[in-house]
Amino acid sequence: MGTQDTQESNQQAGVGGTGRRALLGAAVLGAAGGVLGLSGTARAAEARTGAGQGGGHGGGLKSLPVPTVIGHRGASGYRPEHTFGSYQLALDLGADVVEAGDLVPTRDGHLVCRHEPEIGGTTNVADHPEFAARRTTKVLDGVSVTGWFTEDFTLAELKTLRAIERIPANRPHNTLYNGRWEIPTFEEVLKWQDEQTRKRGKQVWIYPETKHPTYFRKLGLGLEERVAKLLHKHGKDRKNSPVILQSFEPTSIQRLNKLVDNPLVVLLSAADSRPWDFVETGDPRTVADLITRAGLREIAGYAQGIGPTLDLVIPKDAAGNLTRPTTLVKDAHAVGLVLHPYTMRNENPFLPANFRKGTGADAYGDSFGAFRTYFATGIDGVFTDNPDTAVLARADFVNG
Repeated sequence: MGTQDTQESNQQAGVGGTGRRALLGAAVLGAAGGVLGLSGTARAAEARTGAGQGGGHGGGLKSLPVPTVIGHRGASGYRPEHTFGSYQLALDLGADVVEAGDLVPTRDGHLVCRHEPEIGGTTNVADHPEFAARRTTKVLDGVSVTGWFTEDFTLAELKTLRAIERIPANRPHNTLYNGRWEIPTFEEVLKWQDEQTRKRGKQVWIYPETKHPTYFRKLGLGLEERVAKLLHKHGKDRKNSPVILQSFEPTSIQRLNKLVDNPLVVLLSAADSRPWDFVETGDPRTVADLITRAGLREIAGYAQGIGPTLDLVIPKDAAGNLTRPTTLVKDAHAVGLVLHPYTMRNENPFLPANFRKGTGADAYGDSFGAFRTYFATGIDGVFTDNPDTAVLARADFVNG
């Protein structure tokens, strides 16, 4: 989900810290109870019943339960991320929306679903001697990254690879599924969405992200036009289409706003960070500027929501414990934006320190307690690697 995300993707989270991607890991987007003026009782009833889920394209964001459970890269707590195995399981576990697609391009211009364009940590490319010479070092959003990159492969070549678990130190059980699934294309995801909607008898939602759009535009592989073309082809480029688009680069969302009518979300990293498109254009603003009331009003002019890191909702102290919530939820709702923060994970290293249990890097902490604390801020949804945990936590929250 951005420069910080890229740096973390070649690391494995340890017990002592959350790791960069953990700070970026989950954005939440759902029907805003605060915005819609739903009472606690009404919100609880909607969440319990999944009101409007069968409404197809008619309901838009307002048809989603609140808080919305968004399967982060599928059910990546249990299967290698961005695979149909992970996406399918997310639906089976009750996710309202599946983040099916961190979108990156191939050399021949196809969009595929990978956490990052560098695929050494998420595929078995290193086991393919025919691709050994493709290993290289590139500067990605200001960060030097070594590995194999999707833009150096044709789609046919990428289809010879298989997905593997990205953080095996935290999820050793996921390695059981290494090699089982190939890399999905975005068009395959759109077809899968329709198939699952028919089979399940209710509308399946997806939440793709444009990854490093400035970087790829400079390579002649602009993402937004490719996304818009596929959405238009499949009739999913409308205001009430069940496809929410997100990006860490505000200009990517502004570009999409001119190409499609889909719900749009601006992802927000750490307060002191700058979106990479701002760095490239010399815009001095940081995320802290974007989450002021004036900044949020500007975002509301071209987007329907924000996907902040959870630390922007409730900061942590130096020891990693949660402190007091900020005014971000209130301020965003005041200008009509929904909030889908990221990312909730069950494992100790990714939880606030006061919700960890023991020291095991792959051990679960008190994620129910963490979910309850975040839900209480009034967020409209959350990205999570563990949709089943989130669904139970939501039931506790709305019925409590």
